[in-house]
Amino acid sequence: MTWRRSELLPAFICALLYAHLVWGTAALAAQTSARTAPRPVAGSAAQPFDATGLQEPVEIGVSGLVQAGDDLAFAQRGFDDSKWIHVDAESRLADYFPQNQTPIVWRRIHINVNPNRKQLALQAYSVARAFEVYVNGQKLMQCGQVEPYVAATRSARLIVQIPAAQLRTGSLVIAIRARAPTTWWTSNLPGFSGGMLTLGDEIALENQNLLIMIAENSAPFLEYLLALGVGLVALALFIAQRQRLEYFWVFILGTLNAGSLPLLFLSIRRNIPVSLWLINEAIQIAVYFAIVLMVQAFLQKRLRWFVWLAIAIAFLIAVVSNVGFDYGVFPVALAPLFTIPIGIVFAAVIPFLLFRQLRRGNREAGILLIPFILYSLWIYASIVIGLLALFPPLRAVSVHAAVLINAFPVGFFTIGLADLGTISFYFSLAIIMVLRATRTSRQQALLEGELEAAREIQQVILPERVESVPGFTVESIYQPAEEVGGDFFQIIPGKQDGSLLIVAGDVAGKGLQAGMLVALMVGTIRTVADTSIDPESVLHALNRRLLGRGHSLATCLALKIARDGAVTLANAGHLPPYLNGEQVPMEGALPLGVIEGAEFSVTRFSLKNGDKLLFMSDGIVEATDAHGHLFGFDRVLDLVRSAASPADLASAAQSFGQRDDISVISVTRIAVLEPAA
Repeated sequence: MTWRRSELLPAFICALLYAHLVWGTAALAAQTSARTAPRPVAGSAAQPFDATGLQEPVEIGVSGLVQAGDDLAFAQRGFDDSKWIHVDAESRLADYFPQNQTPIVWRRIHINVNPNRKQLALQAYSVARAFEVYVNGQKLMQCGQVEPYVAATRSARLIVQIPAAQLRTGSLVIAIRARAPTTWWTSNLPGFSGGMLTLGDEIALENQNLLIMIAENSAPFLEYLLALGVGLVALALFIAQRQRLEYFWVFILGTLNAGSLPLLFLSIRRNIPVSLWLINEAIQIAVYFAIVLMVQAFLQKRLRWFVWLAIAIAFLIAVVSNVGFDYGVFPVALAPLFTIPIGIVFAAVIPFLLFRQLRRGNREAGILLIPFILYSLWIYASIVIGLLALFPPLRAVSVHAAVLINAFPVGFFTIGLADLGTISFYFSLAIIMVLRATRTSRQQALLEGELEAAREIQQVILPERVESVPGFTVESIYQPAEEVGGDFFQIIPGKQDGSLLIVAGDVAGKGLQAGMLVALMVGTIRTVADTSIDPESVLHALNRRLLGRGHSLATCLALKIARDGAVTLANAGHLPPYLNGEQVPMEGALPLGVIEGAEFSVTRFSLKNGDKLLFMSDGIVEATDAHGHLFGFDRVLDLVRSAASPADLASAAQSFGQRDDISVISVTRIAVLEPAA
């Protein structure tokens, strides 16, 4: 595929303008945020959360107090936290401590409980990349490692039971020690959310957790299973159609997605180290490349090297950004910039290429364009939401919009715009494969009809039985390897002199083309025999007819037996016949259709009463068993010497392992009774 500069330059200019807009907007938002952000209140003791009559699980993630810095004394029940800052549902983490952005942040939540309560549990979700949870100074939960920092995923809901001894005190102090990396400090979202911590009965939390996991992860699991199923179907199609490289890349996509399933399942059951999650990032970049290679194979046009270089850089930037945000080392303001390169690939370049193919009449490109449009909308919406989040008055709008495009409720389940794009992508591939299979079935049915017609024609032009010829006994058998064979023979009695003309041959190839050549050869033989039954003249006529028809070749043998037993045999590369169990010696000759004016070997001999000539095609000799062994000339010679009939020879070769057309003809000279005077 050739790329014009006029196609690349607008995309490059748009990227530069967008980058300038993001950086300028981020700087303006930072200044505006510093002037208008609400200042959380400090200096008064927190009112304890009353859980004495707790019946159902309740979210407490925006309760309590917060403090920057690190001191394990913060976990103790009796620590004085009256100077700490109250947590609210709107402030960013940077709003609490604009001048003190330490790597570790503590929270304390005071809770009153019923001392007689037997069971109470705490659930933590998406608290931080690394955190510890204490109850009255006792550590109950740890995710990752706070110091030294070891980041972990945060997609699992972790549940831990509060010890009965702590419940009997009637009051709890839940302290959370959390790692606060750059990403958290620069985030434009509220620093704390209600769902971070949930208090309730352990069984109720487990049941609620299970339902939420099913609702949130049903779409990704459907995507991966659908990808695997479509990939396996594509593998079967690729094995049958090796020229369709897009099927191979669809199979690779399915395999890669299946490789992500174990990590996905593990990450929703427990938080795993980010270092292990990097496997998923490696799989993701492989998925990116497989999608582009699949589209390239689908379009049947190669991308230029500099386009591949730009794509590789875009994918590398995407992976670096994902890893950086997984560890929390990048400022959130960089997120829109990191989105631009991969957005250009999947939301601009590929849709443009597919749309261009659609305009050229490729309906399959239109089917595949639909998921890329959905995915493009998700990318564009994500960029807009990222810009909205830079402005404090619009933060709430950005949060609701993010939920809308990433976790839209559909009954019990949730689905995002990106999920719709991925699911529709594999459905589009499935639809394309079904349409292709339907089209192939129609073509196959049409071809089978043509082959059946050719077979019927061949049955008409090849003799099923030989009319009685005085002085000769003729037997023949023909067994094609496929519906339409490439062997042919004609047995033509002389009308005036009592002679017999036999022509046998084998055209190169099989199937419909070979059948058409057989019809051509038989028609030529019949035409020539009306004027001359000289064997050499017949071969010259057949040779002229084949010349100029591409690479059409045929071996052929023509034989005339006079009434008195004189034999004239002309050969064009065919197997020599057997006379009374011994092969007739003949010189080699070129097949028909090689050169104009070819010379053919001619042999003359006589048949006495009782002599038997046997002709056969190479399908007998070349029969092959399951171990690759040939039937061979020795077995043929043994059968011929045992006076095997044509039917016996054909049956033996078929039982051994037929690979090619089989035709056998035998001619025996018999005495002719003269009528009494």
